[in-house]
Amino acid sequence: MRVVFAEDNLLVREGVAALLSETDEIELVATVTDPGSLLEAVAEHRPDAVLTDIRMPPTFTTEGIDAAKRIRAAHPSTGVVVLSQYVEEDYAFDLLSEGVAGLGYLLKERVSQGDELVRALHDVARGGSVLDPRVVEGLLARKAQESRSPLLGLTGREREVLEAMAAGRSNSATAKALFMSERAVEKHVGSVFQKLGLTDETDVNRRVMAVLAFLEATGGPAGR
Repeated sequence: MRVVFAEDNLLVREGVAALLSETDEIELVATVTDPGSLLEAVAEHRPDAVLTDIRMPPTFTTEGIDAAKRIRAAHPSTGVVVLSQYVEEDYAFDLLSEGVAGLGYLLKERVSQGDELVRALHDVARGGSVLDPRVVEGLLARKAQESRSPLLGLTGREREVLEAMAAGRSNSATAKALFMSERAVEKHVGSVFQKLGLTDETDVNRRVMAVLAFLEATGGPAGR
């Protein structure tokens, strides 16, 4: 199986390249350090599979995921396994959002388990998919948390009003921001209070409790 490997960290790159080169069933045809070089190497060598880090120059964010999607679109016979240092469910969602065929997501700790890494490359090369067990656990935990979220019962408009409330906007400012009448905003605010079970507090306390519920359900400030 012909493989292209992309990793900007020198030590990791040399270590994984040595591991792959020692595997009889793997031919490492190119080792690169950035997404541009990765795309060029894939176009030149047409490998069976690609192994790439997620975070590479220039921004060290989602270059590997972006490259994986481009490779799958331009070379559907090439599978791609992306490597991540941490369990990052958002990255897994992003990678698999347009289809799972020929894609894999593994933690870098799996690299030391040569057989597992080779098996993952074979799986994606055949059009299958691979997801690290710890990432699966994180996705399931996230799904369970979302299913219990008090925000699920809100309409889209009610959620927008709550987000504006969490951003510190008054009803008047919310009305201007959302192009609504102030009376309509008041109606939505009352509905939010009711759906969140905030019916026995003062208006000030209800606004505070609603914002706290929003922050707890979304994991951070409004707009995060």
